[in-house]
Amino acid sequence: MPSPSGHGPDDLSGNVRSDPVYVVKARMFRILGHPVRIRILELLRDGERGVGELQAELRLDSSGTSQHLAALRQQGLLESRHVGTSVYYRLRDPRVTQLLAVAKQILSSVLADSQAILTDLGAERESESESARS
Repeated sequence: MPSPSGHGPDDLSGNVRSDPVYVVKARMFRILGHPVRIRILELLRDGERGVGELQAELRLDSSGTSQHLAALRQQGLLESRHVGTSVYYRLRDPRVTQLLAVAKQILSSVLADSQAILTDLGAERESESESARS
């Protein structure tokens, strides 16, 4: 079945999944889709930290910490520097903190809307219970 653009599902020239811009964006959001990685970005929001410090804060073993740091570094979100045998990480682009802040604002708004609906449902349930008792 053709899409509204006139391209069929097998026409790769019109396939969003193959568009490099969307592929790169999706890959970044996929990398950000892990709670530990979000926490790492939050920890680095205030400045550079060593791997040992991150590992202790995250309560992960060195292998798990390294895997998450590597994924964020490969995506270009982190930079690292070596001092002797120690490795320190920092955010590559300060706009990452803006991205996290905007995500928090969006989530807060969604949760506030959900809370309002729950409050309305609770009031409705109370009203129904009062009506049933009368």
